[in-house]
Amino acid sequence: MTTWVFLRGLAREARHWGDFPARFRAEFAGELLAGDILTPDLPGNGRRHAEPSPTRVEGMMEACRKALREQGRAPPYHLLAFSLGGMVAVAWAARHPEECRAAVLLSTSVRTYSAFYERLRPGAWPTLLRLMLASGEARERAILELSSARAAELLSVLPAWTAWARECPVSRRNTLRQLLAAARFSAVENPFVPLLVLAGAGDRMVHPNCSRRLARAWGADFALHPSAGHDLTLDDGDWVAREAKAWLAEMNNRAAIDIL
Repeated sequence: MTTWVFLRGLAREARHWGDFPARFRAEFAGELLAGDILTPDLPGNGRRHAEPSPTRVEGMMEACRKALREQGRAPPYHLLAFSLGGMVAVAWAARHPEECRAAVLLSTSVRTYSAFYERLRPGAWPTLLRLMLASGEARERAILELSSARAAELLSVLPAWTAWARECPVSRRNTLRQLLAAARFSAVENPFVPLLVLAGAGDRMVHPNCSRRLARAWGADFALHPSAGHDLTLDDGDWVAREAKAWLAEMNNRAAIDIL
């Protein structure tokens, strides 16, 4: 059985995956069952919003490992992780490679390979400041506009996003703690698990070169969406699912050839 663990990013929760898990499962055409995709929240977000967010990515990773063990969901896992969640996946694969069969990293970055102004583009700084001061629908709209290249088409997500923010509010303190964890995260060693790195050419938050350099440094496979923004699964979840499926098939073919 293949178990996938999906990890979201900064101040976002499991419900922000939207219909992507269903799209992903459909792309795999019966290979995955409903329980084969797990979407744990990082501490400080979603169902864990009352907890303090760790100020180190490694702390987030260990919290996820502990939660999965408590649920009786043992490794190994396939990881699919977005932005800050991608950093958690990198730390996981580097420290516990025996638990990670493969990882798909979306719109992520590592300090080792990219400058701070690429990991958080200057054009995003005013919006992030506004996010810290805003609340309700205004805050969620700002997040949508920053993370999506199709914000005008996707306004229908705002009522649900706003309701989730009221139900499970992420505190400013936890948002800042997550930003600190992301800013200080570096990884100097190749995780030595199969990696696919995906980015969007329309990402206004994190420069896609961050993903490209990461893939080059670690010899990972890389694909660039021609127009999607930071949140690849929101802008074109079908593309993400297709890329992941094709990549895994290619990996299996390589493994079969190596055996021969």
